[in-house]
Amino acid sequence: MKTLSTFYQGKKVLITGNTGFKGAWLSQLLLSFGASVSGLALEPNTEPNLFSTLGLRETCKTHIGDIRDPKIVEQAIDEEEPEIIFHLAAQPLVRDSYDNPRYTFETNLLGTLNVLEAVRRKDFVKAVVIITTDKVYKNKEAEEGYTEKEELGGYDPYSASKVCVEFIAESYKNAFFNPERNPSCLICTARAGNVIGGGDWSKDRLIPDIIKSVFETKDKTIIRSPKAIRPWQHVLEPLSGYLLLGKRLWKGDKTTVGAWNFAPERENMITVEKLLKKGIDILGQGSYIVNEATQDKKHETTILRLDATKAKEALSWKPNLSIDKTLQLTFSWYKTFYTDREMIKQETMQQITSFFGEKGP
Repeated sequence: MKTLSTFYQGKKVLITGNTGFKGAWLSQLLLSFGASVSGLALEPNTEPNLFSTLGLRETCKTHIGDIRDPKIVEQAIDEEEPEIIFHLAAQPLVRDSYDNPRYTFETNLLGTLNVLEAVRRKDFVKAVVIITTDKVYKNKEAEEGYTEKEELGGYDPYSASKVCVEFIAESYKNAFFNPERNPSCLICTARAGNVIGGGDWSKDRLIPDIIKSVFETKDKTIIRSPKAIRPWQHVLEPLSGYLLLGKRLWKGDKTTVGAWNFAPERENMITVEKLLKKGIDILGQGSYIVNEATQDKKHETTILRLDATKAKEALSWKPNLSIDKTLQLTFSWYKTFYTDREMIKQETMQQITSFFGEKGP
């Protein structure tokens, strides 16, 4: 914790999408490091939500606006003058992208374009970390994890939009932020997927579905694809990788430019049904039914694994949490929220302190 917290102390950081699940965790994390944190995002789209739960509206100056509007993006960057930008704002749901493909493409493409266009005209921004997804790879349902050199190719509108983001970032890297030309700013992309942790209430996600079933509706959790395998990882795992990238880019490390995978160890890559059973055991309550008839024509991958060797070797990053520890942290957060909400900020900070204290990046 000391190395990263020392670096980020006093740094001016802007997070797009800071009202979302990962953005709120990143905001709280950076605030705990002593950074000056601002954000640009829409209002939270669920109730409850992590942004409001942690009181981030009071501690993190947030510009409420649409990332698709270039004037709003430029105004926020001009006003905050950040040294480092973490670009997380996106339409993040695969299934929603089938219902709203235009909105998905506009948000993910134009949002990224607007950020990079604004940044290339500023001399105070030194680093931009653009968050994409593990779903940018052309998925061959292979057992092996995909490396950063694998072919890209999104099947659904969400995945395809994120592939386009990768291409936009590559183009701007070559044309405007080329590390060989000594630019004032360096950029990279970060790929991770199936991030879980306390404070996510998004629809069509397994953990929120379990939580809503146990604590709200008291119904059985319905799962569509029990045998689907995902690389489950606690939200603090990839966030620690993003922070390492931001630090290296800020320091002008040209080797950091490019794409990076952040993934858990193979033991964390378990089926939906196995994760659900573990979650019910931890909570001590809940039940589920498999209803594959609820599947529709919205294609979702069965197996998806990433290879994070590059991040392990070049960044000295490594996943720190087993699947059991990941789920313990996740479900203990929700248990605190629903049984003793006054303690949720403390629970969040305890998880941050414990994670970075043990990991010591």
